[in-house]
Amino acid sequence: MMCMKLKQLTMISSHSSSIVKSASASSTFPPSLHSLAPLSSSSSSSSSCLPLQPKSRNFISLKPSAPFHGNSSVPLRKRNLSVVSASKSDDRDPSSSFRGGESFFRTVLQSMEAVYLNRNPTAKAVLELVQSSGNNQICYDHIAFRTFGVNGHGIDSIASFFMDYGYTKQDELRFPAKKLKAFWFSPPSFHYPDGGSGVNGPLPRVFISELLVDQMSPQIQEIIRKYTETSGSGKKHAALASALGSLTWGKPLYSEFQQLARESEYAAWTLVNGYAVNHVTISIHRLKSQLNNIKSLNQLIEDNGFRLNSEGGVLKVSPDGLLLQSSTVADSFPFCFSDGVTESVPCSYIEFAERLVLPQYNNLPEAEVKEFHRRDGFEVGNADKIFESTSKEQLTRRAA
Repeated sequence: MMCMKLKQLTMISSHSSSIVKSASASSTFPPSLHSLAPLSSSSSSSSSCLPLQPKSRNFISLKPSAPFHGNSSVPLRKRNLSVVSASKSDDRDPSSSFRGGESFFRTVLQSMEAVYLNRNPTAKAVLELVQSSGNNQICYDHIAFRTFGVNGHGIDSIASFFMDYGYTKQDELRFPAKKLKAFWFSPPSFHYPDGGSGVNGPLPRVFISELLVDQMSPQIQEIIRKYTETSGSGKKHAALASALGSLTWGKPLYSEFQQLARESEYAAWTLVNGYAVNHVTISIHRLKSQLNNIKSLNQLIEDNGFRLNSEGGVLKVSPDGLLLQSSTVADSFPFCFSDGVTESVPCSYIEFAERLVLPQYNNLPEAEVKEFHRRDGFEVGNADKIFESTSKEQLTRRAA
């Protein structure tokens, strides 16, 4: 009798083991994903408010057209994704983990870029203009994001994605008058594909800022906390929200947006744009045509009817004279607020940066100058004025 029971237990154990192995094998993800489909909003009103479609040109009109729903995602083109897993080993080159997941990482950047270009026709038109003027290859100097520095929704919420793929945290910048702080992150070093442009070229720096919410008035703090607290685990998926073009919290009331704008235009922008790309920056010195100096580029932009941010002068220059920056005025788009009001709100813009060669490398032949020979980092004075690209004053001023 005992022998029979032992035999039955052995048969059951063997059968259970085969089931576990079968289930494990069937749950393995395929080596490649064949398409990336956008998530649909659970809101029943999402179908009535669609994203702003790109135009061939835009002269920063503030008149609303097709309303944009704050939680609607932007349709993404189907792409083949090759997801390669990298083994975790303490004695391996840290950059190897990035190389393993590079295809996935760049696909996320492509999705962020697609949302940005779809909502910002000025940026799209400027990129096309620069690229066509001398068959230029576009390289991004940096990509920027804005966040709320409260309850885990600040810089770290979006930075964690980039640091997971080899980015390194660098200097802190403070903007006391605006109640902001920022960090920039340097990309991993590796060989990029020849001919790659935009997010498919050299990986850009990343600049992430946050509003110091605790320094705002109690009324503003209450509004910001109201929305960030209802986002649930949204702060853990900031990169996903940016790639999908979706807010992680509900649509705000128009009156609350106005209240934030009166105290901090940065806060109002972040409330309706969330983790969307705030701007991308063209690396001017990497252009191959006569546009590889920022003054020529600025002239081209203005000659074609686009407005540049005039705060502190069109050209922003660092104290050492080695970092030169300018930017367009932000686009605007119609936003559907939760109380049924549709109003035009600021969206994003495009920036330009020229990094000059450091003094100790001035004798290098031009053909031998690499990116690390040039001025790195950011400058508080320049960045403070670039922030104004989304301000009401810049959006409403008349073209010169």
